[in-house]
Amino acid sequence: MILVDADACPVKDEVLRVAERHGVRVTLVANRGLRPSRDPMVAHVLVPQGADAADDWIVEHAGAGDIVITSDIPLAGRALKQGATVLGPTGRPFTESSIGMALAMRELNQHLRETGESRGLNAGFTAKDRSMFLQALDEAVVKAGRLAPR
Repeated sequence: MILVDADACPVKDEVLRVAERHGVRVTLVANRGLRPSRDPMVAHVLVPQGADAADDWIVEHAGAGDIVITSDIPLAGRALKQGATVLGPTGRPFTESSIGMALAMRELNQHLRETGESRGLNAGFTAKDRSMFLQALDEAVVKAGRLAPR
């Protein structure tokens, strides 16, 4: 199953395309309304408003063999602890060996924004990012399929 932190996810359409090609279930989790899908392989979960409501739902339902799509670094760390594969929307995988540095950089950047030393602008999402994501997700789905119990 693919679980998507969907509120600000720029690659929802790409997730649905890859999932359809591989016959994988997708659950889009959000605080706000989502465009409904008639595809029976796509579920929409609307969680109550709250800082971590979507994150908490995803972590409660993620496990080994699942793929979580998020740009939220703390959520990525929590999903990794549940045994899930985690990808950012640029296709960058979060791993046990990289999550510590990602969390540290997040804290450093937050500190720099709070002290006014950084404006905190993120790079724009590019066609190359979208392409990298599609390739990474396709590879993750294939790998998860090989690891799934038969």
